[in-house]
Amino acid sequence: MKIFLIGKNGQLGFFLEKTLRNNKFQVFSYGREDLDIENFEKIKSEIESRSPDVVINATAYHLVEQCEENPEKAFIVNAVAVRNLAKICKERKIIFVTYSTDYVFDGLLGHAYDENNEPNPLQVYGVSKLSGEFLTRNYCDKSFVIRTCGVYGGKLGSRSKKGNFILNIMKQAQGKKTLKISSEQIVSPTYAPDLAIGTLELLKKMPPFGVYHLVNDGTCSWAEFATEAFRKAHIKTKIIPIDRKGMVESVRKPLFSALKNKKAAKIGIVLPHWKDALARYIKYLSV
Repeated sequence: MKIFLIGKNGQLGFFLEKTLRNNKFQVFSYGREDLDIENFEKIKSEIESRSPDVVINATAYHLVEQCEENPEKAFIVNAVAVRNLAKICKERKIIFVTYSTDYVFDGLLGHAYDENNEPNPLQVYGVSKLSGEFLTRNYCDKSFVIRTCGVYGGKLGSRSKKGNFILNIMKQAQGKKTLKISSEQIVSPTYAPDLAIGTLELLKKMPPFGVYHLVNDGTCSWAEFATEAFRKAHIKTKIIPIDRKGMVESVRKPLFSALKNKKAAKIGIVLPHWKDALARYIKYLSV
């Protein structure tokens, strides 16, 4: 199977390429410098020249605050460019895989969201990603939309975010006795290598096309996640949970946006618990 991967240098893209190559897939991979997702003609020409079986889009404009300031950019990358890829894949009978986010939900459900729950995004980022979902399914019937949450991985993290949650709090903790982390947001932190493996399993099993949630098992607050990370890494800085409910923030965020892998579990795709994933990441960072 030939895979056309866009976004090879991102947190997820790096591990997708590694996982796919390790499983003997032929991979044509592209970073932002190689292929601009906004350049429709270039993308189309490159896909046509490679004739892949699957196109995987691991790119996104995911800086939530910047999406509010620059909604046009958010919709160009997260919706219009995704529609263009879906359209190309439809025309050439290619399977299309793209990723979405827990931010398509409003967080008011009170427990983990599965694929049947109704989206209701609170901010530009979530609306742009939900638009990308809709356009993908509308333009390409042979498509998988994978929703995930709190992705982290690698020793550098996300270039656009200048790290990831774990790397950033480790930097912030240097020389400090305490560190304040929000406790009101409940999430499903997801280790990029596990998400890559889940994606691979989806392609191997080839279930009915549609929306699938892929996150590490279990839920936690960011404060709980940070506390467990510091415990595993033997960092003595104490995490102080703080509740930001009612505080004025520039962007509305869902308070309970954890996801449940309901459809994936039915076909035997089970990702490890977030504590197990975090332990492996801390070990990876120490090598």
